[in-house]
Amino acid sequence: MTGIPTSTRPTFPDGYGLPASTDGLLSWSDVEPRLVAAQHYWLASVRPDGRPHSVPRWGVWVDGRFYYDGAPTTRHTRNVEHNPAITLTLESGTQVVIVEGESHATRADAEDLGARLAEAFTKYHDAGYAPGPGSWAGADGGGLRVIAPHRALAWFSFPADCTRFTFAR
Repeated sequence: MTGIPTSTRPTFPDGYGLPASTDGLLSWSDVEPRLVAAQHYWLASVRPDGRPHSVPRWGVWVDGRFYYDGAPTTRHTRNVEHNPAITLTLESGTQVVIVEGESHATRADAEDLGARLAEAFTKYHDAGYAPGPGSWAGADGGGLRVIAPHRALAWFSFPADCTRFTFAR
């Protein structure tokens, strides 16, 4: 669990109209439910040669982290194995949530985290994706990866509520 991040006003160039005060900042409890409820996420990573790479992914936000899976041979997995820095964004252009962090391979035991992940992934059952609690318990984690957030940027009514969240590491 990453805990509750601190919130501040981000720094933008002059002309964006951000308020000078912290009045109107979003709370993490306003933002996190959108990460939990989302069906579609975008991951941006960097190829070893420095070129960017974006890919849509299914995944779940559980215990303050984003869990997703994929074969080790996929471009995005090869990218984050080389450089774990990653950006996770939601599809909405009006209610923006951008999470920066690091992606790492992980495993989940079937009784605890695996069961909670399987329950969270039920949002994809209508699409035919239904991993079970033991799907990520093997030595290689079955391709399971976790993004630990470092910071996030969110707004639902730009620029009035534009908020930067910083997570303890």
